[in-house]
Amino acid sequence: MLPEQIDMTKEWSANRFYFEAHEAMTSGDYEKAIDYFEKLQARFPYDKHALQAQIEIVYTYYKWNETESAIAAADRFIKQHPRHPSVDYVYYMRGLVNYNAGETLFSKYVPTDPGMRDPKAMREAFQYFSKLVERFPNSKYTEDARKRMLYTRNKLAEHELHVARFYLGREAYVAASKRANYVIENFQKTPAVEEALLLSIEIYNKMGMEEMAADAQRVYDANYGS
Repeated sequence: MLPEQIDMTKEWSANRFYFEAHEAMTSGDYEKAIDYFEKLQARFPYDKHALQAQIEIVYTYYKWNETESAIAAADRFIKQHPRHPSVDYVYYMRGLVNYNAGETLFSKYVPTDPGMRDPKAMREAFQYFSKLVERFPNSKYTEDARKRMLYTRNKLAEHELHVARFYLGREAYVAASKRANYVIENFQKTPAVEEALLLSIEIYNKMGMEEMAADAQRVYDANYGS
């Protein structure tokens, strides 16, 4: 047998696997940590260390930029252990994985059509942060989740505005109006509502819908007029 084919972990105990995996994780060797956590779960599925490995591998996948694996591991743990003392952390990590995936999409990928930037990751991040806040109000992760929910909501509203502007620039007024109204109706108390109202006024005027434009103007003046 070639040296590279020798399994150095063959005789390891569950405790040894967990120790080595945790050491690799904390030192930043996420690839090795994932390998050990996965082997621990496969060889000792009923050991207490395997259960802890299910939690820590979510973070390790996340740090190794294995987004889909992190999400799958988090979903699996939440489904199998809904009352585990650390399930609040897994909800938080589930949201954080999507949050960062959404941030990467919005900040690094700027296509010609902003509608191509699918905000699915941001919506899922908001969903899981919301579940954390609702189900575990006293969790140490809840305050940070609330802050990220606020930011995520603003980003989702901005996305709708980007798409509305895109349609407006191409004289697709009905589509632009739907996006602007969606912001007004679903993202109240966000900074995006003010611009959405201004866009609505402009769109209605271009469409010759003077009464609708006047109504939108009155709403704008009542809320944002000097």
